[in-house]
Amino acid sequence: MTDLTLLTLAEAKEGLAAKSFTSLELTDAHLAAIEKARVLNAYVLETPDQARAMAKEADAKLAKGENGNLLGIPLGIKDLFATKDVRLTACSKILDDFKPPYESTVTSQLWRDGAVMLGKLNNDEFAMGSSNETSAFGSVVNPWRREGSDAALVPGGSSGGSAAAVAANLCLGATGTDTGGSIRQPAAFTGIAGIKPTYGRCSRWGIVAFASSLDQAGPFARTVRDTAVLLRSMAGHDPKDTTSVNREVPDYEAAVGKSVKGMKIGIPKEYRIDGMSAEIEKLWTQGAEWLRAAGAELVEVSLPHTKYALPAYYVVAPAEASSNLARYDGVRYGARVNGKNITEMYENTRAAGFGPEVRRRIMIGTYVLSAGYYDAYYLRAQKVRTLIKKDFEEVFAKGVNAILTPATPSAAFGIGEKGKADPVEMYLNDIFTVTVNMAGLPGIAVPAGRDSQGLPLGLQLIGRPFDEETLFSLGDVVEQAAGRFTPKQWWG
Repeated sequence: MTDLTLLTLAEAKEGLAAKSFTSLELTDAHLAAIEKARVLNAYVLETPDQARAMAKEADAKLAKGENGNLLGIPLGIKDLFATKDVRLTACSKILDDFKPPYESTVTSQLWRDGAVMLGKLNNDEFAMGSSNETSAFGSVVNPWRREGSDAALVPGGSSGGSAAAVAANLCLGATGTDTGGSIRQPAAFTGIAGIKPTYGRCSRWGIVAFASSLDQAGPFARTVRDTAVLLRSMAGHDPKDTTSVNREVPDYEAAVGKSVKGMKIGIPKEYRIDGMSAEIEKLWTQGAEWLRAAGAELVEVSLPHTKYALPAYYVVAPAEASSNLARYDGVRYGARVNGKNITEMYENTRAAGFGPEVRRRIMIGTYVLSAGYYDAYYLRAQKVRTLIKKDFEEVFAKGVNAILTPATPSAAFGIGEKGKADPVEMYLNDIFTVTVNMAGLPGIAVPAGRDSQGLPLGLQLIGRPFDEETLFSLGDVVEQAAGRFTPKQWWG
């Protein structure tokens, strides 16, 4: 029998259906792999007992001939999703040992379809970060290394634990959230696929909020097909989330392998930024050629407000964060640091509970929402956001089916290499991804090549609202042309 952790999610589904192995065997193989890979710090909580119980339940259903979209498939869950009676921290000290008495809608749908939970995955504190270095549990280590070097690299953020776990074969798929690129950037840094669906496609209920008008859940997996399988279970209308859209969930997997002949793909000239590495430029050109070879038509398009996206995002997101994070006060749940009165208790709790990046963003957000600055910053940023959305609408109105861009400005960088002296240096990692969140569009990152040091690089495809199917079809073309990338195992 092959090592069960090397299977794709689709292959594991086939193996379970053919009774080549059981869900318990599949789960045990992944639990053993997780134990050997603790040096990667991908999991902040392992749940082996619960995993085995869920696997046994799945095996009983499989034996009866029952089926579910994910029956018996072991997954990792980003520690931003509420999991009933299982610790939820958002990788922050302020939530302490909080065990929610409820389940997030997304995870409840995964369990409904028979998935198995292996544990909770590391992320940047409250999803605020582009490298997974702000977690209270410490940095996640990318399973990839530069050729000839054993320097530890970041896996990207905020969903770095999810990306590292999938790339290192520690789960068959994982959940992530994407507020400004937190699925697509780590997917590109670790050589896997990750999709941020259209805003409203997946329920946000039971997910710790960062910026409510930008946050969206999505899946990570080793192939485009596997992300399609996962998104089918994760998506769907939820009356508990007023931003959740009541639309039928398509069979995303059916879109994988479909012809892309005649599709019009936009290449935005504004994404050719100053200082872009020659390797990224070459990869982008190569991706366009692959799509052309598959029968797609390439056209240059203009998204003129792109240059304002990053500054506008770093006004809107912290503003919403400062409002959302006001609930962490030490009164009802989580950590509490006492003081001589309630105000001091609030101050002490928040000072001790929040890390420096979260404090920075709360302060920025509170400032831009304050009297005298609201019009100058927040209101202006929202107007820019409307213009960014309009840019995309105009491009799609001209018959463009999707837009091809790089996913990141570089390959993964070393832990501690960026953002120490100047936080803006770290924020620039989101330059290709934030526009998609500002406009509420779907975006997929697909591994497309490697740089001169052997590290994976990704391309991004941006789609029309609720047209994830086109992204799966196009993403599959890129994936088939580029081949799959796996890191050499140096851990365990």
